[in-house]
Amino acid sequence: MDLMDKLKSATGTMPDVASKHKAHNSTVLDWVGMSEIEMPVVVEGPHQRDLQVNARVQAFVNLVDPDVKGIHMSRLYLTLDDVLGDCRLNGPALRRLLKAFAESHKGLSDAAHVEFRFDYLVRRPALKSKFAGWKGYPVVIAATFFEGKMEVELSVDVPYSSTCPCSAALARQLIQQQFEKDFADRPELDFDDVLQWLGSEKGIVATPHSQRSHAFVKVQLGDWHDELPIIALIDRVESVLKTAVQTAVKRADEQEFARLNGQNLMFCEDAARRIKAALDAVPEYLDFWLRVDHLESLHAHDAVAIATKGVKNGYLASSHRRPV
Repeated sequence: MDLMDKLKSATGTMPDVASKHKAHNSTVLDWVGMSEIEMPVVVEGPHQRDLQVNARVQAFVNLVDPDVKGIHMSRLYLTLDDVLGDCRLNGPALRRLLKAFAESHKGLSDAAHVEFRFDYLVRRPALKSKFAGWKGYPVVIAATFFEGKMEVELSVDVPYSSTCPCSAALARQLIQQQFEKDFADRPELDFDDVLQWLGSEKGIVATPHSQRSHAFVKVQLGDWHDELPIIALIDRVESVLKTAVQTAVKRADEQEFARLNGQNLMFCEDAARRIKAALDAVPEYLDFWLRVDHLESLHAHDAVAIATKGVKNGYLASSHRRPV
């Protein structure tokens, strides 16, 4: 082979720095991969229908060979597209995906992790009227694969309304005082006069303060082998809070919403306890972490309550028991 042939041969081969060069500092790495990958993903929607969502994905493997310079990131991306191109994102698909991540880096890695973030759109009926509207719930699905086992975590953000019990009691007292002021000099009360008073501005001289609130709920599903229970988790949280944020609203719906708020006065502690009891009743939730934030209208800071299942040495026993 002459010099020109040697030059052509050398320049025709693309360099592969990741596999040909050793790391400058020999050490293992917990996770290496890609984040903010955009891709459409199909999940199970309400009534067992397919729901396509626009997901942002993080894909990782660990790096257990201390001398290897880097992983093959393109393999993670291409595996994502290949495995999820024509199937639902569920337990079996997550296992195939993570196993493929690990196998594509055999000798370099022995664990894999993936996370999907997306808005889960649900069509919700109005409380009283015939109308309906779309409501989006932020969802996170995270799964880790190690030594042949998979752990799946499902997180949802459920917005709702909370009305302060203390504020309600103070408002009732002011209404009583106003009633006493307006009717104290009347020896006998007339039903129609009282009824008219109750429907006037004087009859509601004070109102309790309410605020939009959020329940952030994370459940551990273990090695899940079924469709991901997204809507079931959302519905369970909303059913115990009873004051879910609405979509289409006419006056009859607004009145019903006001009634529900009045019948479900909640401190953040009350909301957290309701949700905790509801999650405790589901044996499939091996562990859970929840945080409720009441975005106060009375002052600029928020009221927060946090609860966990309380599993000793559980998957969420350390990092996820922190208040953030």
